[in-house]
Amino acid sequence: MATLLSGSRMIHMNRFLCILNPISLVVLFACSGQEQEHQNSGLNDKFLSKDLDVTQWVERFEKEGREIFDQRQEIVDALGITKKMVVADIGAGTGLFEALFAKKVGENGKVLAVDIAQGFLERIQGMGLGNVETVLCDEHSTGLSKDTVDLMFVCDTYHHFGFPEDTLASMNSALKSGGRLFIVDFHRIEGESSDWIMEHVRADEATFTKEIEAAGFRLAGKHDILKENYILEFVAP
Repeated sequence: MATLLSGSRMIHMNRFLCILNPISLVVLFACSGQEQEHQNSGLNDKFLSKDLDVTQWVERFEKEGREIFDQRQEIVDALGITKKMVVADIGAGTGLFEALFAKKVGENGKVLAVDIAQGFLERIQGMGLGNVETVLCDEHSTGLSKDTVDLMFVCDTYHHFGFPEDTLASMNSALKSGGRLFIVDFHRIEGESSDWIMEHVRADEATFTKEIEAAGFRLAGKHDILKENYILEFVAP
């Protein structure tokens, strides 16, 4: 009896699969696939916390002695931003670059300050910059519309991407064809970099470059104006 019942179930299953249309089959088997593994589990928890102390991060990010802060104008000048551009600052943080970007693009341009932390975005909103808009993103998507951005800037944030494949796909979609992507991140060199960098930053420049190229971007150059960080320039397809 058990054998007959099993056979009956098999027949019903075969009939069920036969009546599924091709789209249903795609959905059925796609749902059984594995999701992308989180690359930095827990690294962004402090920024997602409702108790985020923005003042603490301002003191940490915007202080003399931090290379990115000390050379912020030189970094912005190297990007080649022109009037009327739409610039997206992915991982805008406390808004260190927003006023500089806003000045570069002019009143007819736009700066999109994108971040995962609502508290950071509220601080940027409080700057009163008329051509700066804030965008709350998540760990999978920038939240930006397709083909709307001329230039993207990611400063000391790429290593925080929990799902880099998803985020890069979203960035690729938002960038116009031929648009430029600038990645600023820490040098991570075995035997040379600090213990903090080796633990905090998950991979080196070469690894990040391969990930970004795999997402469809083309490496166009490197700007050697920093010591602790590197600046890579990519072009969107």
